[in-house]
Amino acid sequence: MGRIALKQVQKSFGDVTVIPPLDLEIDDGEFVVFVGPSGCGKSTLLRLIAGLEDTTSGTIEIDGTDATGLPPAKRGLAMVFQSYALYPHMSVRKNIAFPMKMAGMDQAEQERRIAAAAKALNLTDYLDRRPGQLSGGQRQRVAIGRAIVREPAAFLFDEPLSNLDAALRVGMRMEISELHKKLDTTMVYVTHDQVEAMTMADKIVVLQAGVIEQVGSPLELYRAPRNKFVAGFIGSPKMNLIEGELANEHGCRTIGIRPEHVEVSTTEGQWQGTVGIAEHLGSDTFIHIHGVPGCDPLTVRADGEVSVRHGDTVFLTPRQNLIHRFDDNGMRIE
Repeated sequence: MGRIALKQVQKSFGDVTVIPPLDLEIDDGEFVVFVGPSGCGKSTLLRLIAGLEDTTSGTIEIDGTDATGLPPAKRGLAMVFQSYALYPHMSVRKNIAFPMKMAGMDQAEQERRIAAAAKALNLTDYLDRRPGQLSGGQRQRVAIGRAIVREPAAFLFDEPLSNLDAALRVGMRMEISELHKKLDTTMVYVTHDQVEAMTMADKIVVLQAGVIEQVGSPLELYRAPRNKFVAGFIGSPKMNLIEGELANEHGCRTIGIRPEHVEVSTTEGQWQGTVGIAEHLGSDTFIHIHGVPGCDPLTVRADGEVSVRHGDTVFLTPRQNLIHRFDDNGMRIE
């Protein structure tokens, strides 16, 4: 079991409130991602769940039990940090075994759990190596293995991939997602990378200044962002937010249209603009277009074969049924 419930949880440092009172439920077996810009409170919230920070007020329940006052070791959770925190003089086997050794676990049970974790993480052939003989991705898997052997109620990941290069990040996020399917255990994952959030999560929690802006599945947040902040944060490239005359034509303060929902033509369309930078990525081309009133530049996601050059005049047609509308307070208009 790994159900976590936060009830009016608040965190302040002196007179400064970094997490205003919030409520959140994480169901057993869910993969939940906390995402938001730097300083939004996502890591602090994870540390509150782990017990590494004391709550100022409110209640944290784990499997229906009040865990607010429990020390980290008593909460039945395992945390994987941004830094691998491995012992360099120990082998992979001993690093993974360390928490079990500290708990006084039977040697045979230790070996069983080490073997199972190593198999799940493709580390069986590396058990006798030391961390210095491993790649960054392998070291991160060792850190995860050390958490797995504790058989926790939930795993807490604090930006575990941020030290890896781009290629390793893609591979590791797939491995962590596969691991979640194998273990069927609750995972709470913190990242500032919304691509990681979209590709890994069952449920995303979008935070800004300690406030939960929206909770939902990746597609729910993509299709129906609750406000301009979520609209601009979720999606890559981010949504175009257009103000002024073009928004007024739709009876609102701001309209939003995603780059992939705009058709581009060299002959006709509703809006006109001038090509700035065109990023050719193979299958896609991201075209940054200047001169569209209320949004400069406006980004269009086009086919990779599109042929446009800097300075070309182009015409844009947004898909009307996919235009998002926002009121004066930045909230979504249905």
